[in-house]
Amino acid sequence: MRILLAEDETLLGESIKTGLEDENMAVDLFQNGKDAYEQASTEEYDVLLLDIMLPGMDGSMICTHLRTEKNYTPIIMVTAKDTVDDKVTGLNNGADDYIIKPFSFDELLARIRSVVRRATVKAPTLSLDTLVLNPATHIVTRSDKEIVLTGKEYALLEYFMLHPNQVLTREQILSHVWDYSYESMSNIIDVLMKRLREKIDKAFPKEKSLFVTIRGLGYKIGRSE
Repeated sequence: MRILLAEDETLLGESIKTGLEDENMAVDLFQNGKDAYEQASTEEYDVLLLDIMLPGMDGSMICTHLRTEKNYTPIIMVTAKDTVDDKVTGLNNGADDYIIKPFSFDELLARIRSVVRRATVKAPTLSLDTLVLNPATHIVTRSDKEIVLTGKEYALLEYFMLHPNQVLTREQILSHVWDYSYESMSNIIDVLMKRLREKIDKAFPKEKSLFVTIRGLGYKIGRSE
């Protein structure tokens, strides 16, 4: 899952970023609202966490501009203000949820997962053929047998499951499983794909393979033709 975090309080921003990365999310942190808006306008994210009080462009304005541009990425407003007017304004500007400072990290994590579920699926789980992923528990099964995954393996599989039958390029995978500053010429994607294939396809020889390599383009998860 890839998160854009716009927070000008340095310590709070770094703390949130570290916590979310510990949950195997890729987090891009911005302290200036204009920079955050430009990034959100050009890159794909799963959730935007926008502090209302930002230099350059406030969170409410970012939200309004993005919704006007038909960008419907889930948005959670982060604010120190605790009045009905502030909450109503944020929601009327197109935000999906809000959280008031100070908040617990567990509450923030729950709200992130909630808006992602609402935006992607009505069911509490993601499924494809006999493969089932539960975003709330992080439990993955195939043919009712649990599959043990590392954090990065889970993050990559979840990204594929959220985009079934879509070809995902190496650049998209890198930017969603790691943050935008990650620069590596290593074969980390190939290693993770090999591990997922071993655990999800090769470990279930009686089931049809789900991962497909599209040469020159990337990978997808779904029934091969």
